[in-house]
Amino acid sequence: MARALLPEDLWSLIAADLPAHRRSPKGGRPRIDDRAALTGILFVLKTGIPWEYLPRELGCGSGMTCWRRLHEWMLAGVWQRIHETILRRLREHDQIMWDRASVDAASVPAPAGGEHTGRNPTDRGKLGCKHHLLVDERGLPLVAQISGAQVHDSRFLIPLVESVPAVKGLAGRARKRPGKLHADRAYASRAHRAWLRRRGIAARIARYGVESRERLGRWRWVVERTLGWPHRFRRLRIRHERRADIHQAFLSLACSLICWRYVERFC
Repeated sequence: MARALLPEDLWSLIAADLPAHRRSPKGGRPRIDDRAALTGILFVLKTGIPWEYLPRELGCGSGMTCWRRLHEWMLAGVWQRIHETILRRLREHDQIMWDRASVDAASVPAPAGGEHTGRNPTDRGKLGCKHHLLVDERGLPLVAQISGAQVHDSRFLIPLVESVPAVKGLAGRARKRPGKLHADRAYASRAHRAWLRRRGIAARIARYGVESRERLGRWRWVVERTLGWPHRFRRLRIRHERRADIHQAFLSLACSLICWRYVERFC
């Protein structure tokens, strides 16, 4: 089971981005192996079980040990580096389609509340969290961020575009800007169109009473499909973490695993 959760080729790519650990001169218990800890984190992400129920048979240590490692690596920026490393592998094989990108968001329940949660106006005012994604033409997740469910989608268009990493891998400059950006009516505003135009990005944003759904859905459906992929990881279907940084770490890790599937298929 552990080998299936973290295959050798994926581990070898991730291991290069993990920080070195210095052994404490005071001694103490031996540190759990990084690969074992990451396997435990992946098990919780995919199954959605509470940390304290993590099976000892996996050899990953306790759930609290894995939680600490998740937090430690989050502070060190490991999850963002892993995502960028996988994107770089894809660009080396010219498998990131920069011509078009799409942006959208989806809400999930957050019954425990916490940072970046709020009353969801589409779910009878229940507490929720929103996942914002920007994907390439085929639905490859380039950026993922979270907010409270009450936050309007349009407020994250600029932060998402600005957060696209500069991806190297081919000759020439690193690429980070798509040619066109598709979005639904929630993102429609003159300010957004002007901002995208100044950055050389063609705005393909729906306008009320102008474009038909059939025409716009030709390219924008990929982001709606990709929004469903992170929610196959049960830890992301319902947000249980009160801390926003831990939930963001889970979302970033899920996007990295989705990108890895593209590596396995196209590289």
